[in-house]
Parts: sequence; C-alpha cells; structure tokens
Amino acid sequence: MVRGKTEMKRIENATSRQVTFSKRRSGILKKAFELSVLCDAEVALIVFSPKGRLYEFSSSSTNKTIERYQKNDRYLGPNRKIAEIQTTEHLKEEVATMTRKLELLEDSKRKLLGQGLDSSSFDELQQVEEQLERSLSCIRARKNLLLREQIAHLKEEEKILMKQNADLRKRIWAIWSRVLVAKTWCWVDFEPVRDPGTSTQAYHP
Repeated sequence: MVRGKTEMKRIENATSRQVTFSKRRSGILKKAFELSVLCDAEVALIVFSPKGRLYEFSSSSTNKTIERYQKNDRYLGPNRKIAEIQTTEHLKEEVATMTRKLELLEDSKRKLLGQGLDSSSFDELQQVEEQLERSLSCIRARKNLLLREQIAHLKEEEKILMKQNADLRKRIWAIWSRVLVAKTWCWVDFEPVRDPGTSTQAYHP
C-alpha cells in the first residue's frame, strides 16, 4: 500500500502530535548517530519537545560543537552573507532559465500538435515539419522492430506446435501398430474346423 504524502502543517490532535513527535525524534536522532559513525563527522543535535523537554545527541560534546560553530560563524559571518546573496541570485537565474526552457518546450509541443501555428513563420513551420518527419521515422523504426520481434516469436511457437504435432502422430501410429499386431495374432490363433453335420465352417482355438 502506497503511503500518502504528509501535509506539512501543525497536527491539531494532541495525541497524534505527540506520537508523531516521538517517532520523528527517534528517527532524526538515529540519522544523526549514523552520520557521525559512517562519515566520521562531528554532529550535535538539540531538540526541545512542545513541553520543553530536552533531547540531544552529540558525537563528542555538545558544548564543544556549539563553541566550534560560534567560532566559525564569527569568522565567516560577512562572507556567509555574501555567499547567501550570490546563491540567491544564482537560484533566481536558474529559475528564470528553466522557466524560459519550459515555455519553449510547451510552445514546441503545441506546434507539434498543430496548435498555435497562425503566428509561426515559414522557417518555424519548416522546422516543425522536419521534427515531425524525424519523429515519424523513429516511430516507424520502433514499430518495425516490434513487428519483427512478434514474427520471430510466432515462428518459434509454430516450431513448437509442429514438433508437438509430429510427436503426437508418432504416438498415434505406435498405438495403431500395436492394435493391428494384436488383431493379426487373434486371427492366426483360430483355425477353421468343418462341422460334420453341416456344410459351414466354425472357428475353434
């Protein structure tokens, strides 16, 4: 059974919220432990429950990890802001580029379906026609391949059926041969004997 996607919002039912917290807390603590062991990473995790109870994990010492973080944050503070700005700008450019590509793909799709051709130039229509011809060529090639595979499969089935038919004929002929031999022996075992009181012959073993 496929689990549905969990909606990211606050769980209103208090019991369900507590159960979910316990499960997710155990899971994230386990992941933190696995990360520290498998990758030899320094990991510190701090979780406060809705009631204020503290849960933590540290591969060494939570306080030492926090001090190390604060030192790095103090040294890299200005550079981090610049990096964040650059990252944001880069992401915006990526989104704009992907949006333009998506619009071009949608426009190309509509034209291939014969829609939105009124505003197309002669060169654009020529490109659409060439694309359709290439698509048809690929479709025909795939169709021919499937037909050849199907024909080969049917020929193999024909060979199997012919072999089964030949084997069945041999079995039937063997049975009829035994029947004919048995009938022949039956006629050989009986000799005609003339009844003295009649002119007919009787067969006695």
